[in-house]
Amino acid sequence: MADAPIKTERPKWQTLRRVGWLVLIWACSVAALGVAALGMRLIMSLAGMTR
Repeated sequence: MADAPIKTERPKWQTLRRVGWLVLIWACSVAALGVAALGMRLIMSLAGMTR
């Protein structure tokens, strides 16, 4: 007979830590996209492509 798999539950703090990392990575990617957009806007304004 095979043993039944043991169900292990993660502690709540570990789940919150994973969600925290997810939110941190998302926020950093949004910030990086904003910096890239500002850089492109600066280059476009220096080239006379914006008002």
